[in-house]
Amino acid sequence: MRTTQVIMKDGIECLLKKMGALETEIFISNLLKESFDYTEWQREYFKDISMDEFLEKAAQYDRDHPWEKAEAPGAKFA
Repeated sequence: MRTTQVIMKDGIECLLKKMGALETEIFISNLLKESFDYTEWQREYFKDISMDEFLEKAAQYDRDHPWEKAEAPGAKFA
């Protein structure tokens, strides 16, 4: 299992790559300022989707976005 520090670093790198520095800062600021409850958010966001539909969409996303260690932020090779 990866450490919290590595997960946080990779998460920030993903946000920066996708949204850029300014929007990443806005996103993080809003999370901190709004007592954001991820569990409550996901319940609301996914309330109208069946488990089968969710799993199919997740599998399709995985097929459409293959992950390779060589492209992963912070990936180290021995």
